[in-house]
Amino acid sequence: MSEVKLAAETRTEFGKGAARRIRRDSKVPGVLYGHGSDPLHLTLPGHELLLALRTPNVLISLDIDGKANELAIPKSVQRDPIKGFLEHVDLLLVKRGEKVNVEVPIQTEGELAPGGNLLEHVLNALPVEAEATHIPEAVTVSVEGLESGASVLAKDVKLPSGVTLAVEEDAVVLQVLSAQAEEPTEEAAEGGEAAEA
Repeated sequence: MSEVKLAAETRTEFGKGAARRIRRDSKVPGVLYGHGSDPLHLTLPGHELLLALRTPNVLISLDIDGKANELAIPKSVQRDPIKGFLEHVDLLLVKRGEKVNVEVPIQTEGELAPGGNLLEHVLNALPVEAEATHIPEAVTVSVEGLESGASVLAKDVKLPSGVTLAVEEDAVVLQVLSAQAEEPTEEAAEGGEAAEA
């Protein structure tokens, strides 16, 4: 797991105007909270934060005002819906060795059985509990040779050492569907005609 160092400044101005001024300076307003401490309002470097957030569940080492060093993981990221720039970020304070609940992206490898089958991701990310400093970037699931009707359950996913499931073991993660479209039954077709009449 990668750890990214960012310089952060505490902020004392709040509201839309202050947030706009921060963003105009290519920075991002954020809040650091957790461990029962008061929320700490921060200003973070925009470009460096954007690069850091490309890694899911990235561990961020914050140098706050050149005095305090804190570890955090992103909890909530707000982006502009049109332009995509960062508007605000919520960071969760973590300690080395502490366990946290996060969602880890699911990657697949291998080919499905021949016959036009489709792979459905029931879960795009797997909820797990892991040490804050050892969160896996992703989990890989083999779908080699799976046929229509097959499912991969959470308990079937091989997790790295020290990582445990934070979801029911029987939760469906992936399933294989048949690609053939079903013909409508006669009753359904008659029902459609009756509704039009």
